[in-house]
Amino acid sequence: MRDPRQSVTETELSILEFLWDTGPSTKRAIADALYPAQRDSDVATVQKLLQRLEAKGHVARDRSLMAHVFSAAAPKNEFVGRQLEAFAEKLSGGSLAPLVMHLVEGRRLTKRERNKLRALLDEEA
Repeated sequence: MRDPRQSVTETELSILEFLWDTGPSTKRAIADALYPAQRDSDVATVQKLLQRLEAKGHVARDRSLMAHVFSAAAPKNEFVGRQLEAFAEKLSGGSLAPLVMHLVEGRRLTKRERNKLRALLDEEA
């Protein structure tokens, strides 16, 4: 069974992206950004998605104001790291090597990316 904290839909991810880019926001501000030609049902959809993200531990809610303010519970790099670790666990028993090897072999790395990867590997050695 999947850990519900790890499972994030594309639409939930778009809300997290907005919060990382913009910072703490109300559900109305999020709905305005995601659904420019907004209807009442769009605000309700954003509310439901925020509730799900909060239940999964990905979003924090500040209830001190009349309009609740939502923020990402973790920085983007921390969230991405957890998602990649869960993905590696599911596909290759927790080993990152097959994932990294496939990504490196599957596309051409820039010189800067190669140098950064070498530096990371050297740190671990």
